[in-house]
Amino acid sequence: MEFVNDWTGRTACVLQAALRMSNESFARHLGVAVRTVATWHQRPDVTPRSEMQQLLDTALDRAPEVAKARFATLTDAGPETSEPPDSAQALRVAIAVVSRDSEVLAVCRRGDDGRGISWQFPAGMIKPGAQAETVAIRETLAETGVHCAVVRSLGTRLHPITNVFCEYLLCDYLAGEAENKDVVENVSVVWVDKAKLTRFIPAEQIFLPILEALEVTE
Repeated sequence: MEFVNDWTGRTACVLQAALRMSNESFARHLGVAVRTVATWHQRPDVTPRSEMQQLLDTALDRAPEVAKARFATLTDAGPETSEPPDSAQALRVAIAVVSRDSEVLAVCRRGDDGRGISWQFPAGMIKPGAQAETVAIRETLAETGVHCAVVRSLGTRLHPITNVFCEYLLCDYLAGEAENKDVVENVSVVWVDKAKLTRFIPAEQIFLPILEALEVTE
């Protein structure tokens, strides 16, 4: 079986390049979320957790011989020639800010190393031709079990940490119990008191129109 002693975000992206797959096709090939692949692009030195390492081992072992040869060549060539085919900055993400009375919906993401976690709003990758509103509603339901409706756009920005282009949508809660529907990517799903939001997500990381829409005082 072909294997790599220690996979990193960089070597995972090299495998993607060797297979000549887009972010979406590589994610489907591995059976992971597209945002996981995006994270490898953004953080090339990150060490994926053990189950991800095994998925990458299997993908390399099952790769066509020509792809294995390409992987070896790219790995030997070093990071300057192992850039992924798709830039992380080309990714578009729809972010749902779901409000229910005095609360807002939040998910706790699991870090790729299995240790770090971070709080954020439900989000999904916008595929070519898809509408941000549709993605926000669909991904919120898929991740949290909550049905919501888009009220209005809160604007767009290039995220200061991930460098992903984000489209923010203010949504109203319609129905459903909040629960973690994506245990691979998320640790938990909760309703957060709007007044306590910045205890979960640092104020400097929150898009200002979100704070204004939720009437959160920093």
